[in-house]
Amino acid sequence: MAESCQNNAGENMLSSTPGDSQSLDKRVAAGQLIKRYYFQLTEGCGDPNCNNENCASSKKIQALSPNQAAAQALDLFARKGRLCVGTNKNELPNTLFPEITSASSSALTDQQLLKGLWVPPTSNVPSHSTGDKSVISKITKLTETSFKKIIDNCKEYGIYSKLVHTLGHIFANPELLGQSFIGPMSDQCTSTAAHGQLSKEQLRSMEVDLDKDSDSQEAVAEARLQEMGQEVTVDVCSIRRSFEALSSIESQNYESALVHALILLCETIELDMKYGRQKAEVNLLNVFVVVFELPWLGSGDYFESVLPSLCRACAFLSLSQQATLVRFWAAHSVPNLRNLVQTLQQLISFRVLSGDFGRDYAVNDDSTITACVKVMRMLYCVNIFSCTAPCNNSNHASVDRMETDDSSKGALDVFSFGMDPPRLGAKQNKTRKNDPLMSELGVSILDCRKPPVAFADFYNEPLSDVVEMDRDFAYFAAASEAPPSASNVGLKISFMNFPFILTPAAKALGLYYDNRIRMYSERRQSIFNSVMNGQPSNPYLKLKIRRDHVIEDALIGLEMVAMENPSDLKKQLVVEFEGEQGIDEGGLSKEFFQLVIDQVFNPDYAMFAFNSDTRNFWFNPTSFESDAQFTLIGIILGLAIYNTIILDIHFPMVVYRKLLGRKGTFEDLQELDPTLWKGLTELLEYSDSDMEETLMQTFSISYKDVFGVVYNHDLKENGASCNVNLENRREFVELYADYLLNECIGRQFAAFHRGFAMVTDESPLNTLFRPEEVEQLVCGSHIFDFEELQNATEYDGGFDNKSETIQHFWSVVHELSVEDKRRLLQFTTGSDRVPVGGLGRLKLIIARNGADSDRLPMAHTCYNVLLLPEYNNKEKLKERLMKAIDYSKGFEKVGEMCFRLHTARLTIESRTIKVKG
Repeated sequence: MAESCQNNAGENMLSSTPGDSQSLDKRVAAGQLIKRYYFQLTEGCGDPNCNNENCASSKKIQALSPNQAAAQALDLFARKGRLCVGTNKNELPNTLFPEITSASSSALTDQQLLKGLWVPPTSNVPSHSTGDKSVISKITKLTETSFKKIIDNCKEYGIYSKLVHTLGHIFANPELLGQSFIGPMSDQCTSTAAHGQLSKEQLRSMEVDLDKDSDSQEAVAEARLQEMGQEVTVDVCSIRRSFEALSSIESQNYESALVHALILLCETIELDMKYGRQKAEVNLLNVFVVVFELPWLGSGDYFESVLPSLCRACAFLSLSQQATLVRFWAAHSVPNLRNLVQTLQQLISFRVLSGDFGRDYAVNDDSTITACVKVMRMLYCVNIFSCTAPCNNSNHASVDRMETDDSSKGALDVFSFGMDPPRLGAKQNKTRKNDPLMSELGVSILDCRKPPVAFADFYNEPLSDVVEMDRDFAYFAAASEAPPSASNVGLKISFMNFPFILTPAAKALGLYYDNRIRMYSERRQSIFNSVMNGQPSNPYLKLKIRRDHVIEDALIGLEMVAMENPSDLKKQLVVEFEGEQGIDEGGLSKEFFQLVIDQVFNPDYAMFAFNSDTRNFWFNPTSFESDAQFTLIGIILGLAIYNTIILDIHFPMVVYRKLLGRKGTFEDLQELDPTLWKGLTELLEYSDSDMEETLMQTFSISYKDVFGVVYNHDLKENGASCNVNLENRREFVELYADYLLNECIGRQFAAFHRGFAMVTDESPLNTLFRPEEVEQLVCGSHIFDFEELQNATEYDGGFDNKSETIQHFWSVVHELSVEDKRRLLQFTTGSDRVPVGGLGRLKLIIARNGADSDRLPMAHTCYNVLLLPEYNNKEKLKERLMKAIDYSKGFEKVGEMCFRLHTARLTIESRTIKVKG
């Protein structure tokens, strides 16, 4: 009878309807009933005359292992098996179930045991009481010692219910997890209201100068609570040791409980932050530090369920909280940074490849991908901050900043072709966008020389391939045009605001859309002025060039544009060679740029000095050319980027760093002059005290110009009388590098930089690209992968990829030397440079041009079209192709003309010669 009553009581409890006040007790009762079944199977009820076949005292069951007993206990619970009344509850081991202590268990009745002895993994669960006495021993936080003790006890008895309970209770509760693993130096400050142990009234009593108004008191208390929750106070080493101890246990014993607890934790945080219910006593930063230290985030259910939820929650952190987290990770988690980056990259790639994205549902709409990208931005900033933080003081920062930012403003009055200086400066200030998190941290990508993780590791190619850059640019433009005070609610995320995740090719496409839209805007404005104001219609930037006066005509033409209307530089470039018939569809512009570059970098001009060791050009500090010509080169460089034309320019990387706003430093000298850099490095490493007598070096240097004239220069006042020694050698090296990279070419580079800014001042170039990527925009890629070109080539006129002539063509191409491949590119596209992203982005078209004949192949460089007769064998194809390339090169020296697709051919001795322009 008692047995029946017992089971009925448990059954009634478990049948409570959802939403009933006893719904929590259902789970509590279930846990305790399963415990009772377990110990009935393993220890029995103590009655030697027991006839219950599911009781050890009846001796009707064999000895069971802990796992077997647990499984059978679950089965008995599910089918409501018989439960002996006399099960000895007072013998339950405290190490397995600590919530039942020896003092309390003896006083508990069966009904009390069924109620409230297990705390479920939910936050803020009230204590259940029976009468006036609480039956819950609530765990408030974890420490390394207590966590390891639980693990050791569970391993000793082979039963892991205590560990499961602890993980489910602590790791599902943001408040409790934020109080766990507190560092030894932080116990005093973290035992305050930041972790919920002081009330708001207690905080207000600590404020001696509070206003008596209750509203202001409440605001101060909230602000204090918020401020105290902005610090990371956990001991990360303790966390790692604790997780290492947890790894010593078979994962199946706790993984499910931990995964579900973490999912609940992240969803709770996400909802609270999303709807403004965040509690000031919850230290979210501690929570995220603990969870991101889990060593299993990249595998199993952690990867598929926990990590997405964790990223979505982390994405809601405020800018100041993100900055605090970045600083902490930069100080403590750099060795694990690469693994975390790779894990997030795998998650992004997995979501991209498994998703069905299109015009109706873009990758920008996936909350998990966008959240992961936001977390990646934090890791990207960790990567930068960790190698720039030691230099992040104002004194050092001012040394590395480009002085041209200030000096060029004054120089504009003299060398700006009559431009209005305030207008140019206003545009730069208006359109320059800085990453908000980097601004909060006070760091810049340009300050990071050797990051712990290579910047290329942050590229995600699957994401870059699937993102629709036209739509993404629209989101980017909408966010840029939003007022500073406007809310971002309703604005879609643009990956252009997270440029580190996109490959250079994807960013170049985004820049292309920006440039084209600006061109179309200038074109519409010109037509509007023509119709409404009667002004001459001038929708393009037209340059009329004489082949024997390329530099002079370009200089005069661009100077007139800059004087009359600098915004015309934002129009699409159209070039016309005097005395030649042809329409510029891109081929003439390519040729114009190449002619300018060939002449400007000619040693006879002496504008640039050539280093035969590095094969790079550098500004000639003793050049006699006017500043206007250096400005012209800057404009040419900007126009090439603006019109998506690749140039054959060989500058060291320091030029692009300086264009983006940083001065050259000693590190840049290695690429400019490796021999000098090596000598100065040996000077810094010299350790003997006889440096002055041995080296006999003063703070006065000498150098030669391109004509062999020797110049002397004092690096500081009275430098010739100041010897270099162990104490001042660093100063000498820095002054030497600063003079060579900045001071002695200050005039030339200021003019060059000014011309570049005339074209790119409103462009997002400086926010999307690093110096290395700007070089790719200007010079193209250095990788000649003709397999990519073959895979991307399209065919027309009866050819396809299986045509015999096409197969012969590619067989010939792959056998060519690198130099001949360059010449082939020059012949077919008008440029021997590889575009950003590789040859796969070139989109070459090979069209059939009649049956087999002795005619040479033709090329339309404006459209990247190669017209190829259907030669009957490979040898003839190779001979005709190479002859066409040779004839083209010779003809270019005389002059070429570009024609449209159906322009007539020029035939000499029954052979067709390629004509461009």
